[in-house]
Amino acid sequence: MEIYKVIKRPLITEKGSLQKELYNQVCLEVDRKANKVEIRRAVEQLFKTKVVDVKTMNMKGKKRRMGRNSGKRPDWKKAVVKLAPGQSIDFLEGT
Repeated sequence: MEIYKVIKRPLITEKGSLQKELYNQVCLEVDRKANKVEIRRAVEQLFKTKVVDVKTMNMKGKKRRMGRNSGKRPDWKKAVVKLAPGQSIDFLEGT
């Protein structure tokens, strides 16, 4: 799989920023078909960092209602990537 299709976007949340500070881990939304090896390669090539560990989880989409119409958000996959000591990824670098 192409590395630009593996990683969709970073997940910037309070929990994610806490993990980044304390454990040097980064949360990413990835393609649902991507496996841990593909995620590791994509992060190492895109961000020029060394990856120690990759943990993945499949997240279920939430059910939503707008009046009497109901729907569902799509399912997605989340990856928590642990970086080597001294390595970092800054998503908000330019702002």
